[in-house]
Amino acid sequence: MSDQVMKAQSFKALHIPGRPIILFNVWDAGTAKAVAASGAKALATGSWSVAAAHGFEDGEHMPFDLALANLERITAATDLPITIDLESGYGVTHDGVGMTVARAVEAGAIGCNLEDSARETGPLRAISEQAARLKGARHAADGLGIPAFINARTDVFLIAPADAHESLVAKALERARAYADAGADGFFVPGLVDETLIARVVEASHLPVNIMASAAAPSAARLAELGVARISHGPGPYRAMMKALENAAREALL
Repeated sequence: MSDQVMKAQSFKALHIPGRPIILFNVWDAGTAKAVAASGAKALATGSWSVAAAHGFEDGEHMPFDLALANLERITAATDLPITIDLESGYGVTHDGVGMTVARAVEAGAIGCNLEDSARETGPLRAISEQAARLKGARHAADGLGIPAFINARTDVFLIAPADAHESLVAKALERARAYADAGADGFFVPGLVDETLIARVVEASHLPVNIMASAAAPSAARLAELGVARISHGPGPYRAMMKALENAAREALL
């Protein structure tokens, strides 16, 4: 069994409802080493942070070859499992998404995030279209013999105001079922922060649920009580680091 296969299997096993894996997102080899030194069990990149660190806006504006080179430097810097945020998959078709995932796995990733936002046609892809893209990703990873963890992200809640979230739970769960059938391993619902609604999604989802940490979200301890299996920090660590750097520079330049 290859080292990458073992990392993929161990990463999947960390997704335990009620005992969530916490991913403090990194954006380069240096931050990967720092977070690894903290005792992290796995690492995840965040597309917003990676793009910003390289001078790009989020939304696949950063060339994929550059994102891949950054991933390769991260995987060379640590022995921890690494999952990469691949945004919408850097591909127009499901075959294109599959090729993207294959290249990421070949570069050492043992998992990825794939979101259902549509860069070309509107806020969200049709469920059938996104399911096909996830199937392409699953087929590509399996074809390389790596049981990569595909974290299917839905932006149903992210693009809607909080007062509309309750009415969107059923739509989100419909996506969760379709994404599970397509071969996804996890269900990521950024933007969802209401405890009652999180509990409903966790209870009904066929996949372990990922919540994004934020000032508005419940604490990690409370999310664990609600049965969440994964907590990620997204762009939070980058923003905090850049603010600390700015403040330190301001003090030095007085």
